[in-house]
Amino acid sequence: MKPAHYVGGAFLAEEPGAETFALLDPCDGSERGRVPEAARETVDAAVRAARGALEGAWGATGDTGRAAALRRIADGVEARFEEFVDAETADTGKPRELAATVDVPRAAGNFRAYADLLYGRPERAYTTEIPGWSAGAGGRALNYTVRRPLGVVAVVSPWNLPLLLLTWKVAPALAAGNAVVAKPSEETPSTATLLASVIDEAGLPAGAFNLVHGHGAGAAGEFLTGHPGVDAIAFTGESATGAAIMRNAADHVTPVSFELGGKNPALVFADADLAGAVDGTARSSFTHSGQICLCTERVYVQRPVFEEFVAALGERARALAGYGPMISAEHRDKVLSYYRLAREEGAAVVAGGGAPRFGDARDGGFYVEPTVLTGLPETARTVREEIFGPVCHVAPFDTEEEAVRLANDSPYGLAATLWTTDLSRAHRVAPRVRTGIVWVNCWNLRDLRTPFGGVKASGIGREGGEYSLDFFSEPVNICVQI
Repeated sequence: MKPAHYVGGAFLAEEPGAETFALLDPCDGSERGRVPEAARETVDAAVRAARGALEGAWGATGDTGRAAALRRIADGVEARFEEFVDAETADTGKPRELAATVDVPRAAGNFRAYADLLYGRPERAYTTEIPGWSAGAGGRALNYTVRRPLGVVAVVSPWNLPLLLLTWKVAPALAAGNAVVAKPSEETPSTATLLASVIDEAGLPAGAFNLVHGHGAGAAGEFLTGHPGVDAIAFTGESATGAAIMRNAADHVTPVSFELGGKNPALVFADADLAGAVDGTARSSFTHSGQICLCTERVYVQRPVFEEFVAALGERARALAGYGPMISAEHRDKVLSYYRLAREEGAAVVAGGGAPRFGDARDGGFYVEPTVLTGLPETARTVREEIFGPVCHVAPFDTEEEAVRLANDSPYGLAATLWTTDLSRAHRVAPRVRTGIVWVNCWNLRDLRTPFGGVKASGIGREGGEYSLDFFSEPVNICVQI
């Protein structure tokens, strides 16, 4: 399906002479099509349509109606499963198996999960005695709390998990009764357009969901996040972009929910199941070519097993096949610049460190090698800065205290992994690691009801389950004298 804006319940026809930009295939660098660039007027129209939906049919839709709508959307995603997989794979270059087993099922699951969560949410009530009143003479009050939607919500989603992370925000925003204006990454517009088509077929009132395409700074993203008609902003992406959005939002004191970057640590203790730790770290470092915010880029291994672990992880990296490209030539060049920087800073390259050659059309694509580095000090830029590619640096540690200190010595704090067979150590160390998520002897194992998010430069707020519904709605206290 060709990318198009979806505003007020209709796809907008492309006007002659309207600005567009190229959509490239990251696997071979070829142009797959053109994407419309939303003008400020298009963003204005989308925000107006969202406001109109809130003041009309969508605003009058209760929990039962919204839950039914979310389930119809989930059904629609599943009915067009192969289309979504094709679009996700074409936009990102990720292995088809990953899109088919993670991204698309989770997208449908997000809508079902929030449809279910609408039922059974507790509402608090308190009986208050009023001093100075006699019993039976109006001396009490009933206070109870209801939640109402924030209003028009801007959802800005990234290119690495474009469908999953878009629906991760759109589903709870709609569940809470908001109207949405979404802007996907300019690199990955296709599954967002398909989702708009599914939402259209699901029969949501016009304006409840709107979609605009375009770039960020000085373009659709900035027009949307700085719009005075937007009541809240939900964003996933790099920390620098989050800071720019926050500056935009500050003018209107707009609430924000940010899931930002990470430089995630793994701690491997000498008592760990070493084969399991190597396998888990290979997954956490190289899945989707490292282009997941939860991926591991800093690995700390207790000294007695350090050499064995490094050798095994390097062997795994060299043996990887069928991995996908970076999302763009620009991002490929960024990752390769860090590979060069690592050498300049004195790193030993255990595996990878360059761009592969295939001898076919993929040589026009945006691939880099899965890479394992050692030997850098903690002050090195390669160790401290987020690379967002298939690369990790492995360093030794001696004591538990040192491991915790190394893990926490970062401006980021999104996720960590901990590998040990000592249950007491796991419970002792995990709460001391300053990240929003700590996985013990696993990675990226998710329950959609649990809080998701980071600390420090890795974000503001939490998503998942009722945490998302709490962000996308506001509590209102009602006091009745009785």
